[in-house]
Amino acid sequence: MTLTFIPGNSLTLLRNGEQYFPALIEALDAAKREIFFETYIFADDETGSLICDALARAAARGLKVHVIVDGFGARDFAPRFRNMLKDAGAGLLVFRPKISPLTLRRNRLRRMHRKLAVLDGEVAFVGGINIIDDYPPGERMPPRFDFAVRVEGPLVQHVWVAAAKLWARLEWLQTRRRWRVAGLPEAIPPARGSQRAAFVVRDNIRHRRDIEDAFLQAIAAAKQEVMIANAYFLPGRHFRRALIDAACRGVRVVLLVQGVSDHPVMQYASRALFDSFLEAGIEIHEYVRSELHAKVAIFDSAVASVGSSNIDPFSLVLAREANLFVEDGAFATSLRASLMEAIESARTVRAPAWRRLSWTVRARIWAAYGIARMMTSLSRIEGWH
Repeated sequence: MTLTFIPGNSLTLLRNGEQYFPALIEALDAAKREIFFETYIFADDETGSLICDALARAAARGLKVHVIVDGFGARDFAPRFRNMLKDAGAGLLVFRPKISPLTLRRNRLRRMHRKLAVLDGEVAFVGGINIIDDYPPGERMPPRFDFAVRVEGPLVQHVWVAAAKLWARLEWLQTRRRWRVAGLPEAIPPARGSQRAAFVVRDNIRHRRDIEDAFLQAIAAAKQEVMIANAYFLPGRHFRRALIDAACRGVRVVLLVQGVSDHPVMQYASRALFDSFLEAGIEIHEYVRSELHAKVAIFDSAVASVGSSNIDPFSLVLAREANLFVEDGAFATSLRASLMEAIESARTVRAPAWRRLSWTVRARIWAAYGIARMMTSLSRIEGWH
C-alpha cells in the first residue's frame, strides 16, 4: 500500500476537546443537507448532551443524519439520547451490539473505533477524540491529551465514501434495508488550501494492514526524527524492528506514552518493551499530567499522522480505524510543538534507573505482558510476539 496524498486541502489541528467540541458543534449547526457521524464512546455527560443536541437539531431541520456508535465503547449509550435522535428523525446504528462475557472471541473484538464526521460532503473531522467530557470525573488534572483535524477540500470526498459505505453495510446487515451508496458526492469539493493529505482506514476486508503499512513506510523513510505519541503502545515485532532499525541508523526516535492510565494492564504490558527500546537509544517519556489519549506521529517535521489507531494488536489487526497522514511542514511542526510541550512536563525513562527496577515492579510488568499475549493468542492475532 502506497500513500496517495491529495492536494488542495485546508487542515486545522484541534487540540483536546476544548478546541474540538466547539468546532464540531459549529459545523453540525451549519450543515444543510447530510451528516455522517461515527464515534467509539458517546458518554452520558455534558459533552454527550451538547453533541446529541446538535445532531438532533440538524435532523429536526430536515437533514439526513446518520449516527454510528460502537456496541462496546458506547454500550451505555443513554436511552434519552436514543429517544432524542429518533424523535428528531436521525438514524442510529450500533456496530456489533451483542456483547457477551466471551469477549476474547475474535469477532467480538472487532470494534468500530473510528472518530469522524462528514458534513454535506464538504467538511470532515478525523481524529482520536471520543464524545466524552475532557476532564475525567473526580480528577483534578488537565484534560485528556488528544487531537483531531478539521478538513476542507478534495480529501473530504474520501472520508465521505468511507462513512457512507460503513453506514450502507451496517444498515443492510441489521435491517436488510439496502441503503444505496450512490457513489461519490455530486462534485469533488474544490481546493480550499495547499495542504496535501491521505485518508487511511483499517478494516477486516480490503484494508487490513493499511494503517500499519503507512506507519512502517514513514518510519523507514525518516532521516532525522520519528516522534510518536500513542495511548496504548504495544507494537508487534515488525513495528518494533522498524523503530529499532531507525534508531540504529541515526534517526532520533521519541516515544510519548501513558504515565497515567485508564487501563493499567496495557500500560504495564507496554513497559515490557522498554529494555530493548532503551538499549537501541530510543527516548521514552511517560505523560503524567493527565490521561494521554492521543494517537499521533511526526516524521522529520514533514509528515504527520493524526487518527484513532493505537499501536497495539487490537487497533492494528482487529478494529475499524481511520487516520490522516499529512504531508505539510507547517502542520507537522505545529503538532510537534504540542508534543514537545507535553514532553517537557513528562517523566523521562532513563536506562540506568530502568535497569534498577525492583523485582516486584518487573513481576507486574511481565505478568501484564503475559496477559496481553494470552489475549492476543486467544483472539488468534498472528505476528504479535
